[in-house]
Amino acid sequence: MKLIRTEEAVGHVLCHDITQIVKDHIKDAAFRKGHKVTAEDIPLLLSLGKEHLYVWEAEAGMLHENEGAEILYRICAGDHMHPSEIKEGKVEAIADRDGLLTVDIGRLKAINALGEIIIATRHSHFPVKKGDKLAGTRVIPLVIAEDKMKQAKAIGGGIPLLTLHPFQSRKAAVITTGSEVFRGRIQDTFTPVIREKLAEYDCPVLWHTLLPDEHQEITAAILQAIAAGAEIVLCTGGMSVDPDDRTPLAIKNTGAEIVSYGAPVLPGAMFLLAYLDGVPVVGLPGCVMYARCTIFDLILPRLIAGLEVKAEELAALGHGGLCLNCELCTFPNCGFGKGV
Repeated sequence: MKLIRTEEAVGHVLCHDITQIVKDHIKDAAFRKGHKVTAEDIPLLLSLGKEHLYVWEAEAGMLHENEGAEILYRICAGDHMHPSEIKEGKVEAIADRDGLLTVDIGRLKAINALGEIIIATRHSHFPVKKGDKLAGTRVIPLVIAEDKMKQAKAIGGGIPLLTLHPFQSRKAAVITTGSEVFRGRIQDTFTPVIREKLAEYDCPVLWHTLLPDEHQEITAAILQAIAAGAEIVLCTGGMSVDPDDRTPLAIKNTGAEIVSYGAPVLPGAMFLLAYLDGVPVVGLPGCVMYARCTIFDLILPRLIAGLEVKAEELAALGHGGLCLNCELCTFPNCGFGKGV
């Protein structure tokens, strides 16, 4: 940086904040570090007692922090998001619509390992709302080597680190199983929970039936639901190893490809996920009916966003997959399901 007379500072970039103090009224930065001085700024700067200013001295091969921040944003940003105002080497990515955010964690780590630049994101695979912050980026020094930003771009590879998958209003079928419910011995308290969770994503229940624990009937119902246009089939109950619980067998007998029967998440260990001609068929254990947060809350947003969930993704949920059943639940603003 160099020291120059204020009257000669037009077009130069400030190297430090300049504070304005008005008794009983204001104490704040009138000009922020990184501000480019205009002719209109000169009278105010002089009134603040600034007859000389430290400004950034341009140097070949070096970029101003705001230029670096613009590069970082472009490395991060995919469709359905926009940047905040860039200042002091910082810029944020903001969601343009509701959806599921995914983050390329490997490339994120590699860029942050370069030093002097940072990208901080929300957790991957969690739902966001329009207007939510998705990531924040910053260049740490006032100026940064252009070569370092080229390294960051090379790691980015021209593919955004962030992807926002818009939620789709999928037509759902709910197949409620359990002889005790079917025969009227107890009230069905499972289906209302599922309807409520689907409503959060504007997904209508196209088709619903109540069946006993007879695997042939459940199999037929799954096939009928898909034939009727269901885009996601949810089978509630009958998921344990009890000999009367036949839902896993029923799902298998449809010819669906079983991704996993069991998931390293508590509550939700007896969860089953399968696909039949691209339609997710889900077996939901009883905990979904009474526990505040379960495996279903982690997987449903992915299905609504149209992502295919693979076995290795379910296995990875073991790290962070233990719900602590807090008295005051703050999910999704907690650690549940955020191990990766």
